[in-house]
Amino acid sequence: MKESAVKKIAVLTSGGDSPGMNAALRAVVRTANYYNIECYGVREGYNGLISNDFLKMGARSVKNIINQGGTILKSARSAEFRTKEGRQKAYDNCVKLGIDGLVCIGGDGTFTGAKIFSEEFGIRVIGIPGTIDNDIFGTDNTIGYDTALNTAMEAIDKIRDTATSHNRVFFVEVMGRDAGFIALNSGLATGALDILIPEKKDSMDDLFTKFRKAEKTGKASSIVVVAEGEKLANVYELAEKTKQIFPDYDIRVSVLGHMQRGGSPSCADRVLASRLGYGAVVGLMDGQSNVMAGMRSNDVVYTPIEEAIKKHNEINKDLMLISEILAI
Repeated sequence: MKESAVKKIAVLTSGGDSPGMNAALRAVVRTANYYNIECYGVREGYNGLISNDFLKMGARSVKNIINQGGTILKSARSAEFRTKEGRQKAYDNCVKLGIDGLVCIGGDGTFTGAKIFSEEFGIRVIGIPGTIDNDIFGTDNTIGYDTALNTAMEAIDKIRDTATSHNRVFFVEVMGRDAGFIALNSGLATGALDILIPEKKDSMDDLFTKFRKAEKTGKASSIVVVAEGEKLANVYELAEKTKQIFPDYDIRVSVLGHMQRGGSPSCADRVLASRLGYGAVVGLMDGQSNVMAGMRSNDVVYTPIEEAIKKHNEINKDLMLISEILAI
């Protein structure tokens, strides 16, 4: 390999945690170690850059973390980093340590900060997409999405057991403030009667029509999966409005919440995180900057951060149709 464009790098995790962040961190540290590049971990995201909370890391610093959820570096959202003065402090601390490359693991907020930081001060940055929402453009999957999806699926399977036992209707809210990937795929995988997501224009009439069709076909219990960002109404309002039209229904609401962000990462997330962590370091060594390392068609690719945060992965319309057909 040609001479590296970076000599010292730092890695941080920022924004909401996701399963597999530790696996990505491990890959960054060990890849840097393999190529004789000094590597520092930054505690609590951009706050750590500002407060000079750096930790020199070697191969043994990341032992036994590939199977752990969350992030050993901790994560935080930094209001001070949104100011020019805060970013100046962060840059001065990087200069003191001689850091010339930064790997930022997180979502679009993390990437926005990295892009501004790089443009202002010229430090090389590469992003790694770590978010359960799977809404980052430039990668087929984000780190943590597969694990969160399986967590949601397993929880809904358990809810279905009690729904069937008591002839109940359950409205289940899953995470996805701006994106319906978890809702659509977990709903399809669990045989939901309906799936409500922000990318689709839903109506109460359509929902009620599906309940009436379900009655005619002999369905005694039903699951409706709702993304938290659903624009029609929140999950409690949906349940209340349904009760008004179908007063005989035994309706329950279940909000899965942050359990979807925790837990040991799946095999798919561990492998994805390992490949992207390696790809980020190699990208910095090759002189890349202001890009995100992602996975497309099973190959590591680099997408400009500006594209990654401006565009969004689109919902597969075929999956939406399939979910409706199979919910009969």
